[in-house]
Amino acid sequence: MTVFQGLITAGRTVWDMTVIHESRRARLAALLAEHDVDAMLVTRGVNVRYLTGLVSSNAAVLVRGDASAVLATDSRYIETARRVCSGIEVIEQRDVAGGLVKMAERPGIEAHDMSVARYRRLGGEPTPVDGIVELLRVVKDESEIEALRTACDLTDRAFADVVATIAPGMTEKRIARALESRMVELGADKPAFDSVVASGPNGAVPHHSPSDRPIERGDLVTMDFGALYDGYHADMTRTVAVGTVSGWQRELYDLVREAQRAGRRALAPGAGTEEVDAAARGLITDAGYGEHFGHGLGHGVGLELHEDPFLSPSGAGRLEDRVPITVEPGVYLPGRGGVRIEDTLVTRADGPELLTRTTKELLVL
Repeated sequence: MTVFQGLITAGRTVWDMTVIHESRRARLAALLAEHDVDAMLVTRGVNVRYLTGLVSSNAAVLVRGDASAVLATDSRYIETARRVCSGIEVIEQRDVAGGLVKMAERPGIEAHDMSVARYRRLGGEPTPVDGIVELLRVVKDESEIEALRTACDLTDRAFADVVATIAPGMTEKRIARALESRMVELGADKPAFDSVVASGPNGAVPHHSPSDRPIERGDLVTMDFGALYDGYHADMTRTVAVGTVSGWQRELYDLVREAQRAGRRALAPGAGTEEVDAAARGLITDAGYGEHFGHGLGHGVGLELHEDPFLSPSGAGRLEDRVPITVEPGVYLPGRGGVRIEDTLVTRADGPELLTRTTKELLVL
């Protein structure tokens, strides 16, 4: 069985995570020589999980150049580590970094995770290495994409159930709580992040925190939310209308929908991140709303809600195959409201795979 294959059981894929984690550590080991280290001390929690499967507030893993590895954690997690982390040496250690760093002659450390004080306590001369595991995490294996696909399906289903209940008089907070509780009822671990529900003039604030404002007839309502499933984050935004739609609202919605479509179509292995951003941003700028679209077009998603790569005018680098990423243009008019439409997709050689499948037609409730 290869890394990207699994056993089909009762309609779902059961992945051999031992093989997958070993493959990830081997990929990391292959990069060590480029940084003149013989091992990498990984202390950032999300990266430890990626390489070993262990979820912990105090763990580290040392990956050597031959792809062998040692994981250290304290008494609270040691039994879980021994059960979850098959195929890897596990030791009990309170000072996880201090215990592991002595096991290599020229260890590298995660410079973006370790404080100066913690670095000094390690002793010796570890080499700072920046973002090496994050680089590996950009391209997802199929087990990760399946988890994201499930998270996005739960997000779609929760939206379908909740949007049917939205009516004048409901508050933003009530809608947000309904979305979050419905995702969990459907099988999510929890919400992937604090939901955004912004109605009427509050829609001009991209990350508005839900308030006690009641929905009014004639409002646009923007909902940005997602489910967390097996550690992977869905991210979707839809804007709906309540009761009636004015001319300016319809014009703004149609513009953002066209810009979002252009951004999705630009996603492809080899495409520059700034080029994808420009495909959507250009339409908004040409329509005279460029100053009202202040954030980037999108971001990678996975074990973190926001991870590489980022789509923006200052973006650098090119997309690869199997990169989950959002496309989320928006236009925000102070004092009036706004529109944002967002999907989570995966880059594929034959065209992007859409994971959030809720309609992008303007729903008038």
